Amino acid sequence: MAAAASAFISIKGRPALSMRSNGGDCVASFYCHRSSSGKESLFFSTRRRSLLFDSVGIRLKVKASAAPVMDHPTSSSSSPAVPTVVEVDLGNRSYPIYIGAGLLNYPELLQRHVHGKQVLVVTNTTVAPLYLDKTIGALTEGNPNLQVESVVLPDGEQCKNMETLMKVFDKAIESRMDRRCTFVALGGGVIGDMCGYAAASYLRGVNFIQIPTTVMAQVDSSVGGKTGINHPLGKNLIGAFYQPQCVLIDTDTLSTLPNRELASGLAEVIKYGLIRDAEFFEWQENNMSALLARDPSAFAYAIKRSCENKAEVVSLDEKECGLRATLNLGHSFGHAIETGFGYGHWLHGEAVAAGIVMAVDMSHRLGWIDDSLVKRVHDLLQQAKLPTSPPNTMTVEMFKSVMAVDKKVADGQLRLILLKGPLGNCVFSADYDQQALEETLVAFSKS
Repeated sequence: MAAAASAFISIKGRPALSMRSNGGDCVASFYCHRSSSGKESLFFSTRRRSLLFDSVGIRLKVKASAAPVMDHPTSSSSSPAVPTVVEVDLGNRSYPIYIGAGLLNYPELLQRHVHGKQVLVVTNTTVAPLYLDKTIGALTEGNPNLQVESVVLPDGEQCKNMETLMKVFDKAIESRMDRRCTFVALGGGVIGDMCGYAAASYLRGVNFIQIPTTVMAQVDSSVGGKTGINHPLGKNLIGAFYQPQCVLIDTDTLSTLPNRELASGLAEVIKYGLIRDAEFFEWQENNMSALLARDPSAFAYAIKRSCENKAEVVSLDEKECGLRATLNLGHSFGHAIETGFGYGHWLHGEAVAAGIVMAVDMSHRLGWIDDSLVKRVHDLLQQAKLPTSPPNTMTVEMFKSVMAVDKKVADGQLRLILLKGPLGNCVFSADYDQQALEETLVAFSKS
């Protein structure tokens, strides 16, 4: 695929960048504004890019469009052998996201992305009894010369640390995995992050595949190559950008997902609508009950649309220089909740949901959004059975101490993703009134 073309333009005298797809249609634009105090803000406006595929998943055409949202989503396919495919466009490191029911029953999807004769499946104590044997079967069917090993890690965010990560390296070394081996992440976001980081580090980099089994991982964390572990002082502070060979989303795995985990993943779905896809947000307002009821066609649509949004952003800004940071709406507050309250006590999506409410509150205090949007966000999160405030043990000082080491701090300034303007628009900036941040922290904290 040819490199995407770029053209610099000017908006009201300010430097701006318009990024274009290979077909020449504008898919994203953003501009940098420098305030009188010297702080810079990035303003984003995007249009969704459509990827069209033939019946065997080969891309036929890439185009930019502002495609309308369907009132009633169609199912991904009448046959699970033909998955929906979303492409993450990163040049010679591009990879497909396969989405569909029963995909673990089709070995060729996995096997086409395995290089070499050795595979290490990384999973946890919850997922292993459910899907490990099926995954090994998909890898080895008709492929008897493939050596497949597995390592089963303890479950939970509290285990996303260096000690647990070493268990992956121990198994890889004991099994004499070589540089042509493939690591397979089978599980939720914690497993995907740790397996990806292990793959990025082992022998200075080996191939890996994502098989996400939670909503959170399927709509967000498995796509885009963010990998890593937590530190006692902050979440995801140790890690690497490292892209998988493919992401295989078998939506049947959601049938065993507890209700709380399912709701947690919906926080990331809601995020996409708020920052860049207003029509998707409106669809969620009309279809949240179907999602909570695990309606297959509703979930297939929500996963596909979320992956399209994530893939487009990653294709434009892989290393999070600006645009990709907007995917972290509510995460600075949310990560502070997870760290301050203790890893694993709240699920990631629960903390993000409370963080989104805090970011929306701050945006409103700044006068950047109106009352109606604040209410819509609050109502949708409640409808999704997600928290709309942090734990009552969180204090202002706890928020401040954790947010001081947030990955989005630059030159001592905390940059936040905040909503500004109509639904679907946001800014990533340190140029905000600090008093608004202080008031938000006070309003949502114990003291």
